[in-house]
Amino acid sequence: MNNFLTVVSASVAVVLAIIASLPLLKPNHQLLSWRSPMADLVVKNAKIYTSDESLPFADSMAVRSGRVLRVGNYSSIKDMVGDGTKELDLMGKIVIPGFIDSHVHLISGGLQMARVELRGVSQKDEFVRRVKEAVRNANQGSWILGGGWNNDLWGGELPMASWVDDMTPYNPVWLSRMDGHMGLANSVALKLAGITTSSEDPNGGTIVRFTSGEPTGLLIDSAMKLLLLSIPEVSVEERREALSRASNHALMRGVTTVVDVGRYFPGTSVKLSWEDFSDVYKWADSSGKMMIRVCLFFPLETWLQLHNLITKVGRTMSQWIYLGGVKAFADGSLGSNSALFYEPYADDPHNYGLQVMDNGSLLNLTLASDRVGLQVAIHAIGDRANDLILDMYESVFSTNGVRDRRFRIEHAQHLAPGTPARFGKLEIVASVQPEHLLDDAESATKKLGIDRAQKGSYLFRSLLASNGQLAFGSDWPVADIHPLGGIKTAMKRIPPGWDIAWIPSETLSLNDALKAYTISAARACFLDSDLGSLSPGKLADFVILPRDSWDDVVVERSASIEATYVGGVQAYP
Repeated sequence: MNNFLTVVSASVAVVLAIIASLPLLKPNHQLLSWRSPMADLVVKNAKIYTSDESLPFADSMAVRSGRVLRVGNYSSIKDMVGDGTKELDLMGKIVIPGFIDSHVHLISGGLQMARVELRGVSQKDEFVRRVKEAVRNANQGSWILGGGWNNDLWGGELPMASWVDDMTPYNPVWLSRMDGHMGLANSVALKLAGITTSSEDPNGGTIVRFTSGEPTGLLIDSAMKLLLLSIPEVSVEERREALSRASNHALMRGVTTVVDVGRYFPGTSVKLSWEDFSDVYKWADSSGKMMIRVCLFFPLETWLQLHNLITKVGRTMSQWIYLGGVKAFADGSLGSNSALFYEPYADDPHNYGLQVMDNGSLLNLTLASDRVGLQVAIHAIGDRANDLILDMYESVFSTNGVRDRRFRIEHAQHLAPGTPARFGKLEIVASVQPEHLLDDAESATKKLGIDRAQKGSYLFRSLLASNGQLAFGSDWPVADIHPLGGIKTAMKRIPPGWDIAWIPSETLSLNDALKAYTISAARACFLDSDLGSLSPGKLADFVILPRDSWDDVVVERSASIEATYVGGVQAYP
């Protein structure tokens, strides 16, 4: 009798899990049959980390129709094995939920993969050589585009147009810095854009000049728009190819879902995100070419357009596309000396950074977005910028009333004393990128001074201890998509060439780091009913690691992915 009750209880649990998942199911999904729940796939003899607190670990999992049917030990799964069931014996290997990268510029990353790649370049000569090689393979008059450079890697000297002018007399050049908040134009590009000694700095941007007033070739934040308008638009076909390249790259790293904040930076058109939505994402979805799931954020200024779209089609357009919310910028970046701080930069004592959008506009747009139920995410890197956004969010809560908003601050890199506690109190998501600290450890010390850098930089543990919500991502192509690397960085915090951790008190446990890439990342974009853990009823997105020990994953930064499954189907390799 007891055995019978156990079987009945298990069946009821399966049915309840299915019912709970129904609001997010599309009409083409077939309901799982409770009378005969035969699995399409059974994963067994594995070390499954579920990211579900009710059952953190298991050794087997059953999948049917793209969703998790049951998780547990094999004896509780084997009754779901039928003639058509594929059984995957992993011989003790680790399985984790598909990683969610909480902040990428997906199509920008895919485009960059086919352009001049300057990431990791540590010498001026190599910078110049790569541009020269690109010119050799380009048609006369065509633009040379690329980016990813970090001047801190070669001692801090900022590049100038003169570095590449001699080799590019007939080709305009635009090379963005790794953070996307500064770029280098050659003299041909400056001339095309009409940027001269007499050009004025736009609000929220800077034309970097010599003491004579002549532009050096560097443009910061909103000043980039003076040049970007001169660059020919990227074709639809190029952008579609970029999505394919980017998706394959994500799958290779175990990423099955991304929060895509679009090709939207200070100085770029707000139309780009919408063009990519129409020309690329909707096309890929309708033609069966989507490979990873995307949660899309659009420029804050276009909140009404997004609201009208959601009213018409809902937030979940398909199993691949989710309409997330709106995004804006409060400041620039540390590397470009445009992140907004209370105190000036140590290496630029008259500079406190830039405020990209004025307080009034930011508040009014956020209030309007919130009134219609949109999730808001705002880029803030400096300590003053973060406090300004927290103040504004608090004002919005007071004006519009209490509800589940999950407002986000993107990056939250440098915080003033007491600010982590405000994230917890206001229930703000800190959407942060662990790999950025590898690039910033040296430069933060130079730009902020040792004391400021040590007290306020990348306060992951402080945010968690204050009940803040952490969601991990990469900001690709600013940093590479690499969740396993990000996990190790969050746990170890040891920059390249260092023997000790940078601010060791802020290291995280393996469990906290995994959650920030899985269930917490799903909650941060309202997808936790469908994604983020290997729980019954959720989509069967998971990753197999070629290891049977967690120690190997933590020790090896270059740890690889053996296979990535999306909806229970192998998508990589």
